[in-house]
Amino acid sequence: MDVIKWRKAQQSGDQGGACVEVARFPDAVAVRDSKDPNGPQLMLTPHTFHTILSNLKR
Repeated sequence: MDVIKWRKAQQSGDQGGACVEVARFPDAVAVRDSKDPNGPQLMLTPHTFHTILSNLKR
């Protein structure tokens, strides 16, 4: 069984726990709220994830 490796977004800094975490899969990227690790996860295609990041950076 593979362990999912979640990582906190680098730009989150020290936001008092208000962080976004991401995990990569072969054909998807999962996004979750670090304050609720057992809560819902948003599953995106890699293309959609990168499009969202590009738009946020602009």
